[in-house]
Amino acid sequence: MWSRGQNKRAGENLSLEAYAERAGAALACAFSSSAELDAAVIAARRAAGVYGPRRYRKQRLATAAGIAAALAVITLLIV
Repeated sequence: MWSRGQNKRAGENLSLEAYAERAGAALACAFSSSAELDAAVIAARRAAGVYGPRRYRKQRLATAAGIAAALAVITLLIV
């Protein structure tokens, strides 16, 4: 016969199993790898307009300054 203590323990075991199942479901992820998660995050941010249009102003200025410096050096060497 079951005593009160055994019934209580059986109920605890069942609740522990239920908690374990819930915990396993909580850890499930819709993405199979971190690369997929990162791609989804970036796509969501782009859709929200976080990144904005790309601007190459600094790169153009650095290129123009480099060309100007090279022309100045060439001019000084020729003269």
